[in-house]
Amino acid sequence: MTHRSVLIAGAGIAGPALAHWLGRHGTQATLVERAPALREGGQTVDLRGAGRDVARRMGLERTLQDHATREEGVRFVDAANRTEAAFASGAFGGQGPIAELEILRADLSRILYEATHPHAEYLFGDEITQLSDTGKKVDVSFRYGPDRAFDLVVAADGARSRTRDLIFGGTTDIRAVGLTTAYFTIPRRPSDGTWARWHNATGGRTATLRPDNRGTTRASLSYLSPPRGDERLAPDAQKKLLRGLFTGAGWEIPRILAAMDTADDFFLDAVSQVRMPSWSRGRVAVVGDAAYCASPLSGMGTSLALTGSYVLAGELAHHAHHSDAFTRYERILRPYATRAQKLPPGVPRIASPRTRAGIRTLNTVLRAASRPRVAQALNRFLVPPADTFTLPPYGLQR
Repeated sequence: MTHRSVLIAGAGIAGPALAHWLGRHGTQATLVERAPALREGGQTVDLRGAGRDVARRMGLERTLQDHATREEGVRFVDAANRTEAAFASGAFGGQGPIAELEILRADLSRILYEATHPHAEYLFGDEITQLSDTGKKVDVSFRYGPDRAFDLVVAADGARSRTRDLIFGGTTDIRAVGLTTAYFTIPRRPSDGTWARWHNATGGRTATLRPDNRGTTRASLSYLSPPRGDERLAPDAQKKLLRGLFTGAGWEIPRILAAMDTADDFFLDAVSQVRMPSWSRGRVAVVGDAAYCASPLSGMGTSLALTGSYVLAGELAHHAHHSDAFTRYERILRPYATRAQKLPPGVPRIASPRTRAGIRTLNTVLRAASRPRVAQALNRFLVPPADTFTLPPYGLQR
């Protein structure tokens, strides 16, 4: 594979992970990232199953553990902050709602960048504007940099990938699941403690507070909603919408709304999944959320990104022709991605009840889940299928 030049769009998680494995197989990758530097925003992500195995093979597991948020678990609380149900991080073998290894997305991205930038070329503050697959190369136009040609291009720039859409266009199905969520960081209070807290309010509204390892707290506000384009509103309009939806909801929501106005990492999006009939076309492929976003509700996004990058690089290293590698990559990984995208019945509505009676029922079920027999029955609702994939044993260069 050493003769191939590979351009990767996106320097978040999947892109640098792919660059790492390409480098381990002997190929230098070029990554282009629209942001002027590594993105510091983002919430907590978890590493589970095959994804954690990939991190271990990268030699990064201990580093990731050193930067973990160390949440002790999650508490479901009422308006008076009384605990209705709780799950420690070790529940369900460490694979429950809060995994044993939780890390800020920004920290994971930075760690991957630091592990790859010595052998990968990074182009920050630029983006791909045009792709032309000539059959022998892919001619690439950038918004600011000079045109270049690469043997292969991989879109790893997220569920709303602009690079993917240049090639695959309308064949991509971005499927909203009926939930919209806003994420941002707020000042820490001593009462935030070391547990994540989840509060349900009527009308299908939820709020969460999660302590991080930086002395701040990560907040989210979610609400059930049919697809209507709230994610396309200007940030000020989105905040006005949230204030209208959540004012009077109780708990710590007044504090969250007050801090929202000054948060510099505010982000709102419709929770969606990405479905594609094929993950490659000619000399262009997709990986991570750009190809098979399972949504944050799956608990599988980061693990899928790391696993997909590992498999794609491994197949490129073991096949002389890129089309054979792309075919094998999809054949191996698609069943795993499909399992991740199969959300439990009733999700997200089941976790965001509209009525007080529904909230009481949810809390009763969650309390019962601490019992072994009930926990086994609820396993598919609370434990993502992260460990249902065995990593292929690709031989690696050092």
